[in-house]
Amino acid sequence: MPLHVPSAPAPALRSVSAALGSPTAVRQARTSALRSAQGPLSPELPLPVHVLDRIAPTGAVPRTRLAAWRFLIRSEGRAIAAADTMLTPDGWSFSHFFEGPYLASTELAVRQAEAAPTAYQARLLSIPELYMLTLWLHDDPADDASTGVLAPADVLVPLAPAPPGIAAHRPHRVADLLPVMTLRVGPGPLLSSA
Repeated sequence: MPLHVPSAPAPALRSVSAALGSPTAVRQARTSALRSAQGPLSPELPLPVHVLDRIAPTGAVPRTRLAAWRFLIRSEGRAIAAADTMLTPDGWSFSHFFEGPYLASTELAVRQAEAAPTAYQARLLSIPELYMLTLWLHDDPADDASTGVLAPADVLVPLAPAPPGIAAHRPHRVADLLPVMTLRVGPGPLLSSA
């Protein structure tokens, strides 16, 4: 079944397109591939980026917050950079360009998900406590991409580089991966009664 990629908010796409059209924004980007690109640049594969601020103990409903919309920037048929947008009081605005291993890893995970027999909605999930980024395959392709509840049947695909002991590009149901992640996060600080 095809993977459903949600439509990004129009202001997010406009702000990234405007940044790509700005010689100053591209020249100041910390991405050598973007600065040296020849030919047209296009923002593609918009994915909502959700953040799981705290890995909750087993049994708690994991909630996320929508933090950004990410676009892969293509030149000559390949992703050379990514652009993030952020929500401001005036709406979605361009934040920054970047490059690194998550670009190729995201593309690979998306290709793998497109071959899956089940229809999913594609999202990204950042888990700061583990320095981990995953492709989040939400089980309801028609759901609002800004909602942030991880369903037990959702699938997380850790992107490379993944934390030690968690294999990159291996799909895990949320119900199976959350207990593993909970074990990887140490207990919080003890409160003193003094």
